[in-house]
Amino acid sequence: MNTRRLVVAALAATISVAALAACTESPSFSSDGNNTGYVSGSGVYKEIPVADRKAAATFSSVLDTGAKFTSAKLVGTVHVLNFWYASCGPCRVESQKMEKAYTHYKGAIPFYGVDVYDQAATALTFEATHKVTYPSMIDTNSANVQYAYSAYVSPDAVPTTLVIDKHGRVAARVVGPIDEVSILTSLIDRVVAEGQ
Repeated sequence: MNTRRLVVAALAATISVAALAACTESPSFSSDGNNTGYVSGSGVYKEIPVADRKAAATFSSVLDTGAKFTSAKLVGTVHVLNFWYASCGPCRVESQKMEKAYTHYKGAIPFYGVDVYDQAATALTFEATHKVTYPSMIDTNSANVQYAYSAYVSPDAVPTTLVIDKHGRVAARVVGPIDEVSILTSLIDRVVAEGQ
């Protein structure tokens, strides 16, 4: 087994254990390295200036539909990644707000969930129950997406939402459930405006 596979396997195990321990009905998460906490129901967001953005992450994954997916399919478009899993209380709380933000753009801004714990059947059941219409990547087996964004998404901070610019760089991050749809749409709109 090569070094990268060992790192990915270790990351996947750590994320699975941490996620089960951390995501409860009233969690306490750290938003960044400064240990700025939040109370469930109010996500802490951070915008990253263009000059400070890191190089684009690359990854391969599988959607909940079974289709193969790669980061290359998102090049050239602003998009949103939402890290979640089905038994996470705050993830359930924010699911309708995420869906409202997604429908606000009528498909012009791609949204993808990144399910960090469940298999496809569980993810699809969650999406049907909560009427979430955008797809999710099933990342529990490989942790490829979590590994690619490990600088931005802590295993003990699910849900986390990333707004990615058209060059594939993280432009904004919300740690914790989205408090208001307008917060996320404002973050997205500012990133979209950069390309005009």
